[in-house]
Amino acid sequence: MNTKDGKVSEGGLNVTLTIRLLMHGKEVGSIIGKKGETVKKMREESGARINISEGTCPERIVTITGPTDAIFKAFSMIALKFEEDINASMTNSSVTSKPPVTLRLVVPASQCGSLIGKGGSKIKEIRESTGAQVQVAGDMLPNSTERAVTISGTPDAIIQCVKQICVVMLESPPKGATIPYRPKPASAPIIFAGGQAFTIQGQYAIPHPDLTKLHQLAMQHPPFTPLGQTTPGFPGLDATTPTSSHELTIPNDLIGCIIGRQGSKINEIRQMSGAQIKIANATEGSAERQVTITGSPANISLAQYLINARLSSEVTGLGAL
Repeated sequence: MNTKDGKVSEGGLNVTLTIRLLMHGKEVGSIIGKKGETVKKMREESGARINISEGTCPERIVTITGPTDAIFKAFSMIALKFEEDINASMTNSSVTSKPPVTLRLVVPASQCGSLIGKGGSKIKEIRESTGAQVQVAGDMLPNSTERAVTISGTPDAIIQCVKQICVVMLESPPKGATIPYRPKPASAPIIFAGGQAFTIQGQYAIPHPDLTKLHQLAMQHPPFTPLGQTTPGFPGLDATTPTSSHELTIPNDLIGCIIGRQGSKINEIRQMSGAQIKIANATEGSAERQVTITGSPANISLAQYLINARLSSEVTGLGAL
């Protein structure tokens, strides 16, 4: 039997496959490496295409495409890199038990049934034969038809587990159209300064061009008319948009950060969103205040967004900036 046949008889696995992984920013940084050296080495040595989604989201999608053996090689390099990171993080810590390597795959929901098997038989078999922990999320990821499949264990158990998952995915291709999961940008606190919008990431303020445009528009045209043509999320905005109102309750101890000194913050939010915002007086014995926002749907959603941004900056301790 020549080697070519040997390869195919291993489950007929010499086909091109794409596996998507969901990673946190920190994990992605580790995979990319200094000046992109780590990912370059992974691409060269595994022969797989490794693609990392753009964006400053807290989560990123890493797509690995290639013949199955290239995918396994890429996975083993990723698992070993994470193992190395765990070891490095343990050298200065008092933690004695070593956490397992964990990877999150993103799998079309239509294939998850085959992965779980009748009465959970398949997933149980994968757990037992590889020694890896495998969990399929019950819910789909937001705005998609994909689910997260979390695998954890030693690098070796993870590679064995990925091999078995690949076999299942090849044997039962996805049914119907798959809406891929796209991570959303972080709703990081937003700071407006000098007519520009910045989002806070770690210790840095990063200019945010889309919000800067919104901010400048808001300054030119209170209430917001021109947005409807540019932003699909806001229903048709014209002067005839019916006004509605929306109520929020905000804890007393956080209301200050929304009102600001002598009402400066709440005025800024009113001016930028074009909405009317009324804050009820504190009522005896209640720990919350009622806030009523009135305006067009777009005005209201922008006002809510700005209020949430204020709250999240307060809660993450960035309110003092």
